[in-house]
Amino acid sequence: MRGKTLIKKLGGQKQKIKTRYLFLASALIFGASIPIKKVSATGCPSLRVVFARGSGGELNNDPNYLEFKNTIEAKLKTIALDYEFIDLDYPAIGVGIDKLDVSLGAFFGAGESYEFGDSVKSGVKKLDNLINSSSCPDTKYIIGGYSQGAMVVSKALRNLNSNKIIYVATFGDPKIYLPEGKGIFPSACRGENLSDYRTYVPDCQAYKGLLGGYVPYEPEEFYGKVGTWCNKRDIFCSSHLNISDHLAYISDNLYEDASRVIFDKITKNFGLENHVSSPHDTAILIDSTGSMAKMIDKYKTEALRLAEETLVVGGRVALYDYRDLNDPYNPVLHCDFETCSLETFQTELSKITVDGGGDNPESLLSASFNVMTDLEWKYGSTKSLVILTDADFLSPDRDGMTLDEVVALSKKIDPVNFYIITTAKYGDSYSELARLTDGKIVTDFNELSLLTDYIIERYDSLPRVEEDVAPRELPKIENLEVKHDAGPEAKISFSTTGNRTLVILDDTILGTTEETSFTITGLTPESENTLTLIPLGNDLRGEEVQTELEVGFADKGDGRKNSLKSNLKEASFIIPKAPNTGVTMKTIDDNDRRKGIYKL
Repeated sequence: MRGKTLIKKLGGQKQKIKTRYLFLASALIFGASIPIKKVSATGCPSLRVVFARGSGGELNNDPNYLEFKNTIEAKLKTIALDYEFIDLDYPAIGVGIDKLDVSLGAFFGAGESYEFGDSVKSGVKKLDNLINSSSCPDTKYIIGGYSQGAMVVSKALRNLNSNKIIYVATFGDPKIYLPEGKGIFPSACRGENLSDYRTYVPDCQAYKGLLGGYVPYEPEEFYGKVGTWCNKRDIFCSSHLNISDHLAYISDNLYEDASRVIFDKITKNFGLENHVSSPHDTAILIDSTGSMAKMIDKYKTEALRLAEETLVVGGRVALYDYRDLNDPYNPVLHCDFETCSLETFQTELSKITVDGGGDNPESLLSASFNVMTDLEWKYGSTKSLVILTDADFLSPDRDGMTLDEVVALSKKIDPVNFYIITTAKYGDSYSELARLTDGKIVTDFNELSLLTDYIIERYDSLPRVEEDVAPRELPKIENLEVKHDAGPEAKISFSTTGNRTLVILDDTILGTTEETSFTITGLTPESENTLTLIPLGNDLRGEEVQTELEVGFADKGDGRKNSLKSNLKEASFIIPKAPNTGVTMKTIDDNDRRKGIYKL
């Protein structure tokens, strides 16, 4: 993007942003109080923030609910708005998480038939009644949900009044649906066709949740109002099998990340000023070759302003200068994120002098790679590398460093967005670097201050997806065959590239098996007899396959006919409601529904 294009998109924001910093600086320096309205006497606030907690969470005391509440409330206290928080009062039935077999076997209801399904249905009904109630017609809503609570929220969307809802955020949803993650080399792994609600899902092969997916995940009337967060290797929403990531939404600061998105939506909806910025890590890298003599003072002035505004809002800065490896001259660290106070930054900035050069291209790729590697970036912060130069760069660099290597490191870190300030002559040379790191280019000196404002204004701290040029081969199930006897029995055989298979019959998780053939007995014509197989690798799961076991008895003139068909198809969704108690069970005795023996 050329500088003028950037300015047109951001035009008119400069005064607003400056006012915001003056307001915040005054509050920090003089301890000024910020007005907060209380809930109105009618009991109907302007805003309600509702959260559906995960399995086993204690009402009003669940850590995920409290983190969601605290991160948002800290920002709501900076504006004059009456609001209240509600932890949705539904069962949130508990589950087991000790190991894979236990978590999958006990996840839904801890062995109590239908209890998990009833819990979800109860939550959907409670949320429906709350949102669609006419008792507070003017109240607006923010809705969040974690794990089982995310299922409640995403399932309920189809019945909710979208006009009353500002934003919906789901975390670790077992019913997530991301069509861009399907296939051997899905489009998400190329950074293409990303769902607009994909706010933070690093796994580019995330397709459906462990329990299938709601299709569509975002109803049409909710377009632009839904965001989903799925931790990197979360067993329930990514293609991985990691349970610890499902439990790390607090420690990985994902609620803090979401709170910035949510608060921005709230302030825009109510027409209020957003006085909150995300934590920033900004590294400034200045070209100090001789040709910079005419513009170095202007660059230093803007670098100082950027450092000052970053530090005022609680961010961190670092300062480096670079030239050409041919000089020879390696990047020089003047102060890092731990040592750069405003005073130190200003002192070190004054020490940078221009010299050397001679040929035009400089060793930017090597310098930027070394800077990113050298610094201790804060997880969850908005990361910027600001480059001030009047020259082109070598690709590959003199030490062999390539553009691809620099971009890959940028994305791996979180990412680090590159902002290049250069002359109009070389603006196009940097377009690919800026595009691949989701950064910007400015080629007009008069627009430098607006770029600084833009950098500070950002709150999108985490990547929507981590692109992967070599996606992992997910395990598959192939050649599924089902043979039926005349009685209530089905013989299952298949091949798989996985080393285990998760077996689900109707609403019961039977467990995992390393066998590729087994017999299921005790089937009844009254049951759905839907068999689902999910291939598992050491740390990956593939797409589920599903077959209907249409099993009956031989026709003896009593109206019961033998049905011997099996139709293999992709499962659209799975909602196990009556799991086992955490061991790979060989028998299930359910007097309410069936009596039978299941052999794995």
